[in-house]
Amino acid sequence: MGYFKGKQFKKDIILVAVGYYCRFSLSYRDVSEILKERGVSVHPTTIMRWV
Repeated sequence: MGYFKGKQFKKDIILVAVGYYCRFSLSYRDVSEILKERGVSVHPTTIMRWV
């Protein structure tokens, strides 16, 4: 699967972030805060690009 090739973050992080956004109808900022609580710093704009 070439979707994740060359990405800064691991595939698992991207899938979790997109999953939170889609499943729970959270904002990009909310998803960013959840990931930050788990030790992964991702800017909300980055999450927007993934979705």
